Amino acid sequence: MAFTQELQGYETGIVRRMRAALELARANHAKRQVYNRTYAELNRLSGRDLADLGIHRSNIESIAREAAYGK
Repeated sequence: MAFTQELQGYETGIVRRMRAALELARANHAKRQVYNRTYAELNRLSGRDLADLGIHRSNIESIAREAAYGK
């Protein structure tokens, strides 16, 4: 019994890689949600509202990308 209890906290290399891949997928999904939400919100604004913010409609995609990915 003691032997199996010690192994419960042990992670093999494949488990560690799978966990890292899952965490990366979650982080990428969260970033994509930020991109989609930012893009949708800016795209809903009228041309006048965008002009008041100093944003041209052609810049919406790059602004959303920067908000989500920092690029």
